[in-house]
Amino acid sequence: MRTGVIDYGAGNLHSVCNGLKQLEIESRLVSVPEHLEEIDALIFPGVGAFGDCMTHLQAQNLVEPVASWVRADRPFLGICIGYQVLFESSKESPDIPGLGVFQGEVVRFSEKSGLKIPHMGWNTVESVDEDDPFWDGLPGETHFYFVHSYYPSPEDDSMAGSWTEYGTRFASSIRVGNVAATQFHPEKSQTAGLRLVENFVRKIAEPALAAKV
Repeated sequence: MRTGVIDYGAGNLHSVCNGLKQLEIESRLVSVPEHLEEIDALIFPGVGAFGDCMTHLQAQNLVEPVASWVRADRPFLGICIGYQVLFESSKESPDIPGLGVFQGEVVRFSEKSGLKIPHMGWNTVESVDEDDPFWDGLPGETHFYFVHSYYPSPEDDSMAGSWTEYGTRFASSIRVGNVAATQFHPEKSQTAGLRLVENFVRKIAEPALAAKV
C-alpha cells in the first residue's frame, strides 16, 4: 500500500506523516499530478483558509487530478480543509470555487450561538454507523480534536459519517464509498485519531486495492 499525503504548502504534514510512521504505514508527499500515479491511497490534511488552499492547488495543477481521484472512488481521506474543499463553495472565500465533488456549501458558525469561534478543542463525535469499518474499534461517541470556524453543510445528509454539536448540529465527517473526510483532526486526537487513520488505510484503502487486483 502506497499512501500519498498532499503537500500544498500549508497542510499539517508533519503530524500526519508522523502518525503514519507510528502505524508503520509508508507515505510520500504529493505536490504534482505525476505523484498521484505512484500511490494507492490519498490523504489531504489541512489548516488555514479555503481560498488559499484552492489557490495553491491550482498553482500546482492539482485541482482536477484530485477531484478526479475522489470522483473515481479511489481511497481518499480529507482532514479539515481537505474535507471542506470537496464541496462547491465556502462562505470564507465566496469567489473561489472548491473541488465541487459533492454538492453543498461550507458555512460559518453563527455568532448568535454565544459560543467561542473558532470551535477549538475536544468535542464528541457521534458516528452514524458503528459497523462502518472506518469506525472499527471506536465507541459510537468518541472525542476528537477540532480547530475551525467553518464547516461543510452537505446537501445530502445521508453522506454524513458522524455528527457533532456546537451551537448547531453539523456533519463532522462524511463517508461515501472509499472516500472519508473529517472536520476534526485525527492526527491531533491521540489514540482514537491514530485508530481512525489506521482504519482508513487497513480497512478501506487496502481492501479497495485488493478488489481492484
